Amino acid sequence: MKHTILITGAAGYVGAMLVEKFARRADVESIVGIDKEPMPDNFHNEPKLIYLHMNTVDEWEKQARAQRPDIVIHTAWQIRELYGAQDTEWKWNIGGSDKVFDFAFSQPSVKKLIHFSTVASYGAFSDNSTEHRYTENEPFRKTDYLYAEEKRISEEHLKEKYEKSDKHTAVAIVRPAAITGPRGRFMRIRFGLQASLSGSLKGRGSFLYELISLWVSWVPVTPRWLRQYIHEDDVVGVIERLVFGEKVNGYEVFNICPPGPVVRGADIARAVGKRTLPIYPWMVRLAFFWVWHLTRGRIPTSPGSWKGYSYPIAVDGSKVTRVLGYQYRYAGPDAFQYTDGEYESYVIEKSRKHKNDY
Repeated sequence: MKHTILITGAAGYVGAMLVEKFARRADVESIVGIDKEPMPDNFHNEPKLIYLHMNTVDEWEKQARAQRPDIVIHTAWQIRELYGAQDTEWKWNIGGSDKVFDFAFSQPSVKKLIHFSTVASYGAFSDNSTEHRYTENEPFRKTDYLYAEEKRISEEHLKEKYEKSDKHTAVAIVRPAAITGPRGRFMRIRFGLQASLSGSLKGRGSFLYELISLWVSWVPVTPRWLRQYIHEDDVVGVIERLVFGEKVNGYEVFNICPPGPVVRGADIARAVGKRTLPIYPWMVRLAFFWVWHLTRGRIPTSPGSWKGYSYPIAVDGSKVTRVLGYQYRYAGPDAFQYTDGEYESYVIEKSRKHKNDY
């Protein structure tokens, strides 16, 4: 059987990787890509791609329906909070997701819906333990971090809509840890933790650049902060398994995060060649408050996000191995530290770093 796959967020970090990977497969007839951003330059010569330059809140359904997709993958999301525009963000994220879910459940051709969620919605709270690993059976918790809260609500909406549907469309939800790899760190430099700590921020000479460079000349570390990473190749690998491999029945949820050690502040400091600076959560909260308002959101320090840099969230990602048979290729710390992977060719030679070299 040849597949027609609809991918929202097709110009984004994960969506674009899925387009590139799946377009190379002989069992994929066509890909319908939806994104509010223009088509990436490297997609213009892709004959399998039908690109709809639209937001998911726009009227894209008629054009998508005409292609009769059998798989829908929802990656589109406004991750960074829009300063002073929460209503717009809600419309894009929650309203747009509702339209994608309604489309998948109303179209007879759609047999599978894959939705990207996040581990952040388990909630970063002061009573979290560095030893505990959240499983898919544990509930999300309400939080004042808008990204995590909107993802929590979107999962609630998806579950409600699935229960009311005729169940002809199976659902798989993936909750990734922080995604990284050579594409994320070098091809799509983002104004976030990895870019700021590694010195790969754009905008040298600007006030924002100098402010953040001063802020992270050391690596600020709170006592119980930790992070888990998943390599971008493993994210694509899990989705490829969900689409073309093991059959998913009903409604399934998967944390996707490799087993093994988490990343602590000292690990990040070693990886980027800096020293640690011990700080406390109240300091992070105060700094994030002022930076958020002084830069009007240009630096992603939105309300509630300080908790993710202060308190631990760690998950158990073994279900994809038990249920789908997927074996992770990269350990979390290696994904952050080295440039091994499918997109390493885009990393300049002097910046390449291989685990086997050490």
